[in-house]
Amino acid sequence: MSQADDNAGTRRDFLYYATAGAGAVATGAAVWPLVNQMNPSADVQALSSIFVDISGVAVGTQLTVNFLGKPVFIRHRTQDEIDAARAVALSDLVDPTAENANLPSTAEATDENRTTPGKEEWLIMTGVCTHLGCVPLGNGAGDFGGWF
Repeated sequence: MSQADDNAGTRRDFLYYATAGAGAVATGAAVWPLVNQMNPSADVQALSSIFVDISGVAVGTQLTVNFLGKPVFIRHRTQDEIDAARAVALSDLVDPTAENANLPSTAEATDENRTTPGKEEWLIMTGVCTHLGCVPLGNGAGDFGGWF
């Protein structure tokens, strides 16, 4: 009868482990750039958040800032503007849903659903027209008070 020899490991076992380790490192080195290229570039990350001091924005005026290459309007609304926005009938709107990620998808596009409770006087909008890409003026000039 034959007897199996239990040994602590041979040179061949070491070569198997070394080859497997080198293969894992090579695979990681090849895959890393492929995964890393899907991350946003440094300039995009630098522009992805901004801090704006709105303490100097008087009631009835607005501030325009640039965010990711697009104008953003920060308007300090008057009570008349808030009342006018709340008086708009949903039937007059092309899209009567709020489209707010913080609300259910069936939420109506009322002014209350488009503002933060306690901060209703602030209106923050991306200033790019959705159908032609033009930039609304937003300062009272032009049609519809500059918003179209």
